[in-house]
This record gives sequence, C-alpha cells and structure tokens, in this order.
Amino acid sequence: MNSISSSSDSLAVPTVSELKKNKIPFHVAIIMDGNGRWALKRNLPRISGHRKGVIVLKNIVITCKELGIKYLTVYSFSSENWQRPRIEVKNLMVLFLDSIKRELEDLNKNGVRLKLIGQRETIPAKILKTFEYSEQKTKNNKELFLNIAFNYGSRQEIIDAVKKLYIAARNNFINIDNIDVKTFSKFLYTEDFPDPDLLIRTSGESRISNFMLWQIAYTELYFTKTLWPDFSKKHFLKAIYNFQRRSRRFGKL
Repeated sequence: MNSISSSSDSLAVPTVSELKKNKIPFHVAIIMDGNGRWALKRNLPRISGHRKGVIVLKNIVITCKELGIKYLTVYSFSSENWQRPRIEVKNLMVLFLDSIKRELEDLNKNGVRLKLIGQRETIPAKILKTFEYSEQKTKNNKELFLNIAFNYGSRQEIIDAVKKLYIAARNNFINIDNIDVKTFSKFLYTEDFPDPDLLIRTSGESRISNFMLWQIAYTELYFTKTLWPDFSKKHFLKAIYNFQRRSRRFGKL
C-alpha cells in the first residue's frame, strides 16, 4: 500500500474545475463509516444515520461524475455486519431495498452502471433479485461504474477466487504454471474493473476492515475524522486534492 494520510482542516479546497486540471483518480473506493455514531451523538436511532448516509452517497456519485471519475466502489455491508442486532440488520435491509428502487431510474438516466460485489449465495433472495435487476437495467451505462460491496469480505473473496482457480486448473482451462497476478485478479469479484487509485475511510478509524485487501496493494489511503453522514462535497474534493499532491511510484524509484 502507498501513502497513508489523514485529513487537514487547514488544507485549502480547490474547485471541481481546478482539480480537473490535474490527474483525477480513475477509481475511488470508500469505507463509509460512522453512521451509527453520528445518530447516537444526536440521540437518534442508528438507522437515521444510515438514511443520512444514503443521501451523502448520492451527492458523492454526482461529484464523481463532475470530476470525471469512472469507478466508485463503496463498502455498504460487510459479511460480518450480519452479526449486528437483528432489528438493525432488518432496518438496513429495508433501507437498501427502498434506496435502490427509489434511485434506480435517476442513476440509469445519468449513465451510472451498478454492480454488486460480494458473496451472492448467502444474500437474501429478495435483496439479491433487486440488485441483479438493477445490474441488468444499467448494464449498458458507461458514465460511472458504481460498485456496491454488499455481504462482502475480502478474505472470503480471495478464498472464493482460489476455489474457482483450482477448478479451472483441474479442468485444464488454465495452465497452473501461467498463473500470475493478472490471472488471479480475473477470479475476484472485481474481475472487470481496475484496482482503486484512492481509498477513503471516514469516521477517524485507521484500518481497512477486510475491504479489497488484494486490490489496494498500491492504493493511496486517506483517513478523515469526519463521520460519513457529515462527509460533504468539500470533504471529498479535499481528499482528491490530497491524492493529487502525492507521488505514486508503485515500488519504483
């Protein structure tokens, strides 16, 4: 992994037009953390934070389009999140379904292509059906590729890739001596999009939490104390500006 940085409130924030004069990340990934803490600080139920988080995501999608970012991957629901209190999980499932149904037409109209990355076999049938319908409806869009990590865990993703690779090798679809990084990547959930250039995590936590462990080998990391429901366009532009000020060497001189 490349540079690790925390946000600085003193850092001036350029406008979208100013940022576009320099290199824009092709793929941005976000760990959208802090919804529950945001709600608790306001004596609100935790689901209120998640609802506000959906609004923030919509604004970030719009900003990505303005900047010309082609891929946005967001950590929506991890495979470990099923262990949360049953009522919170139930409320989250309702929110996911309502949000996708409500926003789908607008996303499609604006050229956004949706994709689910995660272990599909254990996703509740109703939710999976809604996700897959959204994927089918937006499959020809090319303005922005929005990847939703749902029921996602990177370690499980790698295990699943190893299993698929083993089956392919056993059936002589692939020569085991020819397996390299590029080949292995084709067996991941993220097979058809590039590795992230920038990973943003909100809420002040400085860890990856089992998210895209393989894909972020040379990704720039940016941590901010801002809770996700408070993460504004200004905060996002600040992260992009921070990215532009770094020197990416990918292990070279």
